[in-house]
Parts: sequence; C-alpha cells; structure tokens
Amino acid sequence: MAEEPQMLVQKLRVQRGWSQEQLAELTGLSTRTIQRIERGQKASAESLKAIAAVFEVDLSALREPDMQSAATSQVSPEEALALAHVRRIKGFYMHFAEYCVIIAMLAAMNVFISPHYPWVIFAAAPWGFYVLIEGLRAFDQVPFLNGQWERRQVERYLGRQL
Repeated sequence: MAEEPQMLVQKLRVQRGWSQEQLAELTGLSTRTIQRIERGQKASAESLKAIAAVFEVDLSALREPDMQSAATSQVSPEEALALAHVRRIKGFYMHFAEYCVIIAMLAAMNVFISPHYPWVIFAAAPWGFYVLIEGLRAFDQVPFLNGQWERRQVERYLGRQL
C-alpha cells in the first residue's frame, strides 16, 4: 500500500520523539511548513529534500507516494488512526491552554475595568462549553460522536455488518 508523504513525515517525526518545532529547526524550515506538510498540503522539492536529509531517507520515499517505501517507513491504517487521534488530543490541549490564558487576561481586565459587573463570564461560559465538548470528543467520551457510533449507524443502514 502506498503511503501519503504527510503521514510518512509525521510517523518518522513521532518515531524519533520530535515535536514539529524541533523538526522545523533541524530542517531549517518553518514550523508552519511542517504543519502544512503533515496536513497534506503540497510540499516544495526543497522542503522534501531537507526533510529527507534529516530523516536519512531517500527523497523518492517522500516525493512519490505511489512508490513502495521501506517497510520501516510505512504507515498502517491503525497508525494513521492513532496519529489522527493524537493530533485531536494535542489540538484540545492547545485550545484549552489558549482558553485559560485568554480568560485569565479577560478576568484581570474585568477586575480593573468594571469590578462590579462580571462581564468575563459571557466569554468564559460559551467558550468553556466548546472546549469541554472538544475535550470529550478528543478523548472519545461522547458516545454519539465516535467511530463506533458511526459504524453502528452504517451497519444499521446497510442491514449488515461491515
């Protein structure tokens, strides 16, 4: 099975325990470029060369997704699902951190600007609810939003098991 370059890059990065920022530093690319490649956007030849050099793999393994890669660099469907799951959890943690920092700043402003009117709750409550739902989804705690529920619905619709 041919592997997509973005999955290959992400798998190689995760296998080495590197963050996107560390890979960007090692390759001389921007973190944003690494993020784009891992999301499946087209990468330039120069970017792929830099990544291939850092991972010490053949450029063709990254450039041509139709070519058979070495067995150590293949991404199985289970690994792809696991990588996507970890990305969801990482996204939740990033949003939670943003929420905490911004709401803390707004709360401090609220105390100094209008201490008798707690307007910060109008931002904190709905955004907090959104972050809570995102966390439940990231950790597969919402039974009607996970893959198992989708599978049951498809099987019910088809009248047979997948």
